[in-house]
Amino acid sequence: MMDGFFRISARGSTVKREVIGGVTTFFAMAYIILVNPNTLCANIGTQWAPYFPAMPEDLWGPVLVATCVSAAIGCFLTGLLANAPFAQAPGMGLNAFFTYTVCLGMGYTWQEGLAIVFLSGLIFLAITLSPLREKLIHSIPDCLKHAICAGIGLFIAYIGLLNVGLVSMTDSVPALCLSTFVDGQRVWNTQGLLTLAGLLLTAILVSFRIKGAVVIGIITTTLLGLPIGVTQLPEHMTMEQITMAPVFMRLDLGGALSKGLLPLLTAVISFAIVDCFDTVGALVGLSAHAGFDDGQKQSSRVLIADAMATCCGACIGTSTVTTFAESSAGITEGARTGLSSLVVGVLFLASVFLAPLAGTIPAAATAPSLIIVGVLTMRSVSLIAWEDMECSIPAFLTIAMIPFSYSISDGIAFAFVSFSLLKLIRGKGREVPALMYAISLLFVLRYLLGNLNLG
Repeated sequence: MMDGFFRISARGSTVKREVIGGVTTFFAMAYIILVNPNTLCANIGTQWAPYFPAMPEDLWGPVLVATCVSAAIGCFLTGLLANAPFAQAPGMGLNAFFTYTVCLGMGYTWQEGLAIVFLSGLIFLAITLSPLREKLIHSIPDCLKHAICAGIGLFIAYIGLLNVGLVSMTDSVPALCLSTFVDGQRVWNTQGLLTLAGLLLTAILVSFRIKGAVVIGIITTTLLGLPIGVTQLPEHMTMEQITMAPVFMRLDLGGALSKGLLPLLTAVISFAIVDCFDTVGALVGLSAHAGFDDGQKQSSRVLIADAMATCCGACIGTSTVTTFAESSAGITEGARTGLSSLVVGVLFLASVFLAPLAGTIPAAATAPSLIIVGVLTMRSVSLIAWEDMECSIPAFLTIAMIPFSYSISDGIAFAFVSFSLLKLIRGKGREVPALMYAISLLFVLRYLLGNLNLG
């Protein structure tokens, strides 16, 4: 019955592969369980509290629960509606946008911010249910689809390197940091060194085509981190903290409207655009990695699941839920159906009660799997017609800007705008779908409005 519902055999997979793939994906994205509440409940100092209306620190526990539950809902919707091995959770970048731009920059309270997230989810759902959905996906040229896949691979590898401090986004430390000096003493980057050891182990296992290589690498690296202090034993979490009551259904639409229509529209449209193109970009890249036809019916259902999960997440008490590029880790292990997404969802629900245990998996253990995924997704670069500069320049900008800007949607923005302009200037404007021009204009307007003082 399970095989028939998920079409496991038809897609050349097995239940074992789906379970292993789901576990691998969960491990690769488990960091969000702790990072999301840390971001939404950011502590910038009590002296700024009157001017910082984001979520207070005492909501950290409820936000963690909301993070796990919203991720589970997104995974269940994707698995059951779309039968796709793509996992969802509150998105990185989108949560920072919620805290630092919507709340701190524009002055919305966190309750008003949740209402804005809910409205953006409704807009995304409306787009997804309209004919615009398929036109959106089919409007992306093949060269840009291949570039998005490669860009996402670099992006998630970059995330892995950043998470362990091997590279840095700041100018204050070297680009590659294996050690540093503190008070004249050399301090080794033990996380980074453990990551390199885990990467070597995982690479060897993958090279020998050992099943479950990524999971074995994650578990082994986690155990190796115990004696050197990288893997931390779980702390105690009381049952009183396992509640969503303080953040459940706390949306304040009236308050958001009271601050003006233009700032509200700016915030809502920004959320909707970023979520839409993060999801479309991830969908294109992940579908290519899994060997799916991105024009099939499941693509639209993934988008519907993503939009519905965002609406549910806002009601539960967290920022925008989106499809995670880290799903590539599970796809690499053979996941091809929604069963793996259900496995991820179940593990997120279990993490509500075992959050400290889930947090024991260090970034050094998951970083090697993200780097290996980056290696595998780079195969799509060979499918780009590099001799055609009208395609290769936008493709390169896509591959470069996704990791460099730390945003899938920003990479797609550079792809659309540069491709459209080059074709137009070359007198080949008719080769560009009208929708691409419209989306390019929306991206330009978003960046212009985003730099205006609308607070």
